[in-house]
Amino acid sequence: MKIGIIGAGNIGGNLTRRLTALGHEVRVANSRGPETLAALAEETGATPVTVAEAARGAEIVVVTVPFKNVPDLPAGILAEAAEGFVVIDTNNYYPRERDGRIAAVEDEGLTESRWIERQLGHPVVKAFNGTYAIDILERPRPAGDPDRMALPVAGDDEGAKKAVRALIDELGFDTVDAGRIDDSWRQQPATPVYGLRGGVEEVTRALAEASPDRTPEFRG
Repeated sequence: MKIGIIGAGNIGGNLTRRLTALGHEVRVANSRGPETLAALAEETGATPVTVAEAARGAEIVVVTVPFKNVPDLPAGILAEAAEGFVVIDTNNYYPRERDGRIAAVEDEGLTESRWIERQLGHPVVKAFNGTYAIDILERPRPAGDPDRMALPVAGDDEGAKKAVRALIDELGFDTVDAGRIDDSWRQQPATPVYGLRGGVEEVTRALAEASPDRTPEFRG
């Protein structure tokens, strides 16, 4: 599969490592330019590109840049992706630590991924936002393993969500359907599932126990 990864931080870098190891064709970009990704490219065989080129031909595009920086991505960044492509959003809104106050989230009550959709002009599937980056490398397990972690996945397009869940399964994790993007508050920061290293039953229970009210530390 052709996969474009926009953002080469902890999550983006480790997804690059795992996806290339599984045989996927990965193009990876960051804000500092492809020349700064030479070591990652040498390690993994991924192709370093500019941000504007990352989605070219991609069947799956992973957007994993800081939340506040998504509006600054190049216009038309997804225009050359493959037909029927899927976007994975790994983002979290950290108003006090990094992102500042974003009115559409705070005042309109948009879920974080619904806001991301508005910036990109394309539907997204929310996944990996509450996953520790190191776990992508160190905690994959075969299907049926009692220690296999489960990740929540939210999205409006059932076909897109199915594709993302299949990819996560290939990476070595179970998944739990977390509902639509308007339900994705259940996996935002400070919810019970955020950062949970649990299996299907634990993740399902944590999603059910979530509150839509933002805790003070995640309000701007």
